[in-house]
Amino acid sequence: MASHDNPDGRADVELRLPADGAYASVLRTTTAGLAARLDFTMDDIEELRIAVGEALALVLSEADPGADLTCRFHLGAGTMTVQVETRATDDPQPDYDSFAWQVLDTLASEAAVESTGGVFAVRFTMSTQVGATGTADDTAGADR
Repeated sequence: MASHDNPDGRADVELRLPADGAYASVLRTTTAGLAARLDFTMDDIEELRIAVGEALALVLSEADPGADLTCRFHLGAGTMTVQVETRATDDPQPDYDSFAWQVLDTLASEAAVESTGGVFAVRFTMSTQVGATGTADDTAGADR
């Protein structure tokens, strides 16, 4: 799990899908499964699913026709950094006024958009609340 210390390094998990909204549920489900392995709470997992959906909305709107969507997960102790990217040859500019960006920026502890070299990418980091408080009560009733 040391790759979170160097999120620019090799991802712990990488998923490639067609850049099509029909695959959004696959990405959200994968994210939830990884977060559960990191002992994220049910609330944290739901926020991650929402954040991934908003990142996906930002990226899909800029994808070239027939492009792939690549999602990289960097896992740390109670922390996940997610990067969602696609090919976008026009190097579009991020829309920081969009609803999707506002939601993502609010949920994530860090969020960034990059559009360079024909790749449009959204990257964000989220942490579990369990790690923030360190109490066992935070996971009471959570199904694992």
